[in-house]
Amino acid sequence: MITIQLLRPKANLPYVRDLLRELIARDLKLRYKRSALGIAWSLVTPLAQILIFSLLFNRVLPLNIPNYTAFVFCGVLAWSWFQNSLYAAAGSIVDNRSLVRRPGFPVAVLPAVTVGTNMIQYLLALPVLLITLLITGSALGPTALVLPLLLALQFLLTLGIAYFIAAAHVGFRDTQHLLSIGLMLLFYMTPVFYRADIVPPEYQLIYTLNPMTHMLSAYRTILIAGEWPNPLPLGIITIAASIMLLIGYTFFRSASDRFVEEV
Repeated sequence: MITIQLLRPKANLPYVRDLLRELIARDLKLRYKRSALGIAWSLVTPLAQILIFSLLFNRVLPLNIPNYTAFVFCGVLAWSWFQNSLYAAAGSIVDNRSLVRRPGFPVAVLPAVTVGTNMIQYLLALPVLLITLLITGSALGPTALVLPLLLALQFLLTLGIAYFIAAAHVGFRDTQHLLSIGLMLLFYMTPVFYRADIVPPEYQLIYTLNPMTHMLSAYRTILIAGEWPNPLPLGIITIAASIMLLIGYTFFRSASDRFVEEV
């Protein structure tokens, strides 16, 4: 809702909704155009990662995490949405020159499209995750109703960062390369395939400050343990993500005056 209100003064809800839908549909069609498996490829990479992690940390180097397949499934899906959205956001302006140069086009919608497109891919994989949870005997119950709130929170968090990255990459084209390195490091510093409580105490502060640590914990708490998530870290993330979205959008808007010249 914040994004919709800020896109441009004359933009109204139906216009932004239709524009987002059309651009997301366009991105999905272009991404899998002339592909034999089509959009099914959106499931192949995370499923391959889950298979590798399950074999490695269940059999070769056991981490002794109960219901590990469901555990890593929750982590990989949420992380893939976050990572792919930010990486795509870096090129959301420079890869859409024709739209950016169109008079009156609300360029602020483009980073939202990248986050929305990857959220759709998350939702497409969600039934597979739910089936896995049922097969592995997870305590799936009423707490799963919190899932839409977690998805909305992750969307908010990711979009705020996406605005910074999208604007920065227009003027500094090394942003995407630096981002790929940063995301790789952050992946190993986020408990995607291991538990955060096994991290030595001297490094716990890093994990506490990492919002994705709390997001993954919340996903696993409601879907695997069947318990209600801790509201305190989620409340803090909500406030921080809202502030970051406002600052990120302000930065994006101030930089957008140069987009036409620099793309």
